[in-house]
Amino acid sequence: MSAEDTSVNNASDTTSANQQLAALSLAADFASGPPKTPPVLEGLHLRKHFPLRQFGIGVTSNVVHAVEDATLALYPGRALALVGESGSGKSTIARMLARLYTLTSGVLRFEGKPVTNDGRAALREYRRHVQMIFQDPFSSLNPIHSVRYHLSRPLRLYNHAQSKRQETDKILTLLDRVSLSPAEQFIQKYPHQLSGGQRQRVAIAQALAVRPKVILADEPVSMLDVSIRLDILNLMSALKDEERLAFLFITHDIASARYFAEETMIMYAGQVMEGGPSDVVIQQPKHPYTQLLISAAPDPDRPEEAPFQAHGEIPSLITPPTGCRFHPRCPHAMPVCRERFPGRTNLGNGHWTHCFLYGEGNDDTAPAPPSASTSTTASAGHS
Repeated sequence: MSAEDTSVNNASDTTSANQQLAALSLAADFASGPPKTPPVLEGLHLRKHFPLRQFGIGVTSNVVHAVEDATLALYPGRALALVGESGSGKSTIARMLARLYTLTSGVLRFEGKPVTNDGRAALREYRRHVQMIFQDPFSSLNPIHSVRYHLSRPLRLYNHAQSKRQETDKILTLLDRVSLSPAEQFIQKYPHQLSGGQRQRVAIAQALAVRPKVILADEPVSMLDVSIRLDILNLMSALKDEERLAFLFITHDIASARYFAEETMIMYAGQVMEGGPSDVVIQQPKHPYTQLLISAAPDPDRPEEAPFQAHGEIPSLITPPTGCRFHPRCPHAMPVCRERFPGRTNLGNGHWTHCFLYGEGNDDTAPAPPSASTSTTASAGHS
């Protein structure tokens, strides 16, 4: 073996060793509980009501209570999974964080600073840091434009390419980054010429083009073939670790949440039910609704037992139940569950729940709601 080969091998070994040390350090941080680094994006006491248009004299306007008092934080290099049935408010939260929906109340904080409405320039700058990947890759890409157009547009908007040659080089790099290679064969293709998985990779590359710090992934694999879902999850996991991206991962699949996300938060009918480290929440579910979700997910290793008993249907969000919205279906419901929604009860090791079965909910460590003046100002500023 030549001296040059030995040098290359030693450099490769050093790089591999450094990567392993970094991975071990990251794993240690995850295992030790809450992250030590500050969150890059926070949503505090988010609430979203959608007004229903009704016509007629004396008709009272109703609203859809889509999200009620949800608080969450996204950290660099970590993923938070939002899990729940359709209509639970998961996508609404993502769109509020992306500032596609205005907030009925609550506050957004980016890198510790409240997000306010300072005009279109400030909104564009915010979206440079916070990007969204939608569920349907075909509808999120314009069918009359090529892959080059989709990737060149964000590069031009945010001045990441100063020449046509530089633009082409960056597009090819992005395509390689999302494993669309050889990139030269994909750059001129149109969405209808790509498979579902390839289209979703283009959507991911489009989000990466602006060099974001946060990715909001709204069920990014639910419309893909089962055979390629794992590839997309592995791609996003690599981006999360290597680029230190903060991910919000929306899914109704418990297994995907456990595989991809370090933390999981369970939602039902617009309310947050339980949260904490993914393995703990899924292996030791406390809230009755989380137990219902786990029991409904197929698991060949689960011992045969009577299925979790829950009756009834998801309630109407126009006239939702008072208190905990799961109480009409909960086999453990108590009178207090109908009267008010429980606060957060900490269960240890970062695990928490909103359920009177485990306490009165007096251990809420979430930030206090903003004052009326602060809330009004911040809410009016979101778009």
